[in-house]
Amino acid sequence: MDDGEGRDGARGSVVDMGVYHDRYWLADTYTGLPIVDLQHVDDDEAGDLDAAGTAWRLWTYDDEDFAEHLRRFLLTVDTGRVRAILVQEWGQDTGSEVVVEQLAEHAAELPGLRSIFLASESEHVRISWIRHGDVTPLLEAFPALERLDVRGNGPRHGGEGGLRFRPVRHESLRMLRFESGGLSPEIVRAVGESDLPALEHLDLWLGRAWYGGGATPEDLSGVLRGDRLPALRHLGVRNSEIQDEMAAAVVTAPVVPRLRTLGLGLGTLTDRGAESLLSGHPLTHLTHLDLAHHYLTGPMMDRVRQALPGVEVNLNERRSPGPDSTHHVAVSG
Repeated sequence: MDDGEGRDGARGSVVDMGVYHDRYWLADTYTGLPIVDLQHVDDDEAGDLDAAGTAWRLWTYDDEDFAEHLRRFLLTVDTGRVRAILVQEWGQDTGSEVVVEQLAEHAAELPGLRSIFLASESEHVRISWIRHGDVTPLLEAFPALERLDVRGNGPRHGGEGGLRFRPVRHESLRMLRFESGGLSPEIVRAVGESDLPALEHLDLWLGRAWYGGGATPEDLSGVLRGDRLPALRHLGVRNSEIQDEMAAAVVTAPVVPRLRTLGLGLGTLTDRGAESLLSGHPLTHLTHLDLAHHYLTGPMMDRVRQALPGVEVNLNERRSPGPDSTHHVAVSG
């Protein structure tokens, strides 16, 4: 488990605005383990590697390709000891539905699996083009899973299908992250309706309505009550085009006093939202407040720092409104 801000080497999770573009690249580690591309090693080499000390990157270009790739993985690696898997590289014509189905089908052969990242690294695939279906079967098939990261939300512009998540009870999950240019309100509500007694870290990138987002503070109410998330210590409500309203809702929420770190960056936060942060629950108990990518004025930035002298406040990436006073989220298309 990382320190609450995703600093485990998975770029795009780190609070470093230099990597927040419409495309993301992973570094060399995931959950602190070195990443090995199965397609870049032969069978003998794969069999000799430390299965438990490696984050295994599997690839899919189409449905049949992933089934074959997974079959090779199961035959060459001691999968009983595997702890982390990343599945990458699909685009507009393929999605993660078969990936989820295949991993769930072979769950008995992966008893030690604790972390899964569904992502993409293609320079041709923007975040809202990464297609997904229902990812809930991963939690149902892997009751010992501790971390689930999902990048993408496709299809584009309100088309059929797209990322789905159903309310679920899971006893072991400690980290849940949705990196999205448009996270549907249904998913946000489903997270709040889920019983996740071990969950410590939750990150929701809400994105734009144009890309399937549009969540409101009311959709977030289950998360903000926190009654189904008793262990929560980090909350990220990021990348919203109504970040001022989100900040006002978060800072008055029952869940806030138990948090150690809070992320409200990547969105359209202005002085109005920052004023709410200074007038809700005191945030002086936090160790870190991430507001990176914001629209605060200089005087308001000074006020925030002065009000939180013992808190590490990330105010990087100050933005200026565009033409016609437009404000943009950091991650969308």
